[in-house]
Amino acid sequence: MTPGQRAGGVVRGLLGAVSLVGGLTWILLNLDAPRPVSDLIVGLVLAAGGLVLLMPHRVDLPGRATAAATAGAAIGGTLAGSVATTITTGGAFVYVASHGWPHAWLARGATAPDPVAARVAANQSSWQADAVNLVADLYFWALVGLLLLAAFVLIRRTGARRQAVLHP
Repeated sequence: MTPGQRAGGVVRGLLGAVSLVGGLTWILLNLDAPRPVSDLIVGLVLAAGGLVLLMPHRVDLPGRATAAATAGAAIGGTLAGSVATTITTGGAFVYVASHGWPHAWLARGATAPDPVAARVAANQSSWQADAVNLVADLYFWALVGLLLLAAFVLIRRTGARRQAVLHP
C-alpha cells in the first residue's frame, strides 16, 4: 500500500465517521423541525454515505467511477437544487428570496416600512452566496452520487453472482 493509498484511507475513514455521526445527530436534532421530511432525507443520506465510506471492504467502488459520480452529482444536484425557491416574509416587513435544496445557499432580501417596499427593495438588491451552505449542498449531493454508484455496483455484483450460479 502506497502512502497515497494510506492517506486516502484515512480521509475516507474520517469523512465516513463524521458523516455517519453527523447524519444520525441531524436526524435526532430535527425530529420536530419545520421541514421534517427534508431534514430526515439529509440525515439518512449523510448516515448511509458515512457507512459506505467506512466499509470499503463491503462496498468496493472503482476509483475513477466514484470520482466522476460524486463530482457529477455534487455539481448537478447543487445546480438542480438551486431551482428550489423559498420566499420568506415576516417581522417588521422583511422579504427574503433564497435558492437551494436542501440548504439555501443563494439569497437576497431587504426590510422596509411596508411589505410591498420590502419586496421591491429585495428584488433590487444583489444576490448573496452562503459559502457554508454551498459546501454542505455540494457534500450532500456528492454523497447522493456515492450512494447511487454503490447501489449500482452492488446490484451488478449480485447479478453477476446469480449468473455464475445459474450458468456455471
